[in-house]
Formats: sequence, C-alpha cells, structure tokens
Amino acid sequence: MPTVARSRPDSGEYAPFYHTYVSAVPDGDVVAVLRESGRELTRALSAVPEARWSHRYGDGKWTVREVVGHVSDAERIFAYRALRFARGDQTPLAAFDENAYVPTAGAEQRTLESLVGELAAVREASVRLFESLPDDAWMRRGTASGKEITVRALAYIVAGHALHHFRILRERYGVA
Repeated sequence: MPTVARSRPDSGEYAPFYHTYVSAVPDGDVVAVLRESGRELTRALSAVPEARWSHRYGDGKWTVREVVGHVSDAERIFAYRALRFARGDQTPLAAFDENAYVPTAGAEQRTLESLVGELAAVREASVRLFESLPDDAWMRRGTASGKEITVRALAYIVAGHALHHFRILRERYGVA
C-alpha cells in the first residue's frame, strides 16, 4: 500500500495534457512501479533484434532508436523538474520540444546496448531520487511549461510516459 505521498495525484496537480501518462500507471507505490517497469522495459528492449531498431511505422515517425532516446531525455527532464520543486525551488521551468531534441540526439548512430544501458541508468537515477524524497516533498508545487505541477504528479508522469511509449512500441512497431 503506497503512502499518501506516493499515491495517485489528483487531476488538479498537473495539466490535463499529462492525464494520459498519469492514468497509464497501475495502482500501487509509484516508486515500486518505476523500479519494476524499468526492469521490464529494459528486458523487452534488449530482446529486440538490432535490425528492427531503425524501423519506423510510418512516414515522419521516429525509429525505435529515437523513441528510446526520447524516453531517456524526457525522463531526465521530468526528474529534474521534480528535484527542483522537491527542494523548494520556485523558479518557473521552461517547456521542451521533443520534436527538436530527437533529430539532434544522434540515436540512429547508437547501438542497442548503448541506448538500453542509458535508459536503465536514467531510470535507476529516477528511482533513487523519488525513493529518497521525504513525504512532505511529494506535494510541493512548481511551474513547468507555464503550468503548476506537484512532485507527486511528476513521478507519475515519469512512469506513465515510459509506459505510454512502451505500449506504442508494442502496438505500432511490433517490437516490445
């Protein structure tokens, strides 16, 4: 049973845009979900044949490599926001444009082992950050992308964003 601090955030704790991610997270302690889903994701991705990593399911869509790189980038940004707000920093944080990040990230030149290893390391850092937070930090708020958000919501967004892309990899790319 999760503590109240680690339980599902109310809809008023995040912008409506993030509802898809928050709702993708199963019930339970979000830190445990982060830990286990990270293991599942890296296991599944490690089994994808290298030749499949450059697959796109449609024109203008990201490759599997690019999706995995995007998940790592976004998780870093969401966790950074959570760290800042958990520490009481009230400086508004800018949005980021994932569509501008992906082409400059160089994912297509990287190996499966490199991308999966990075994702595993990023997830481990996220787990350690969130498990270290005192209960009162989870409800602290800050502003990111012009919208107010809680640390608790950011933990759910980290977990749900990766789960969302994992579902897309399964359904549209046929790889996970």
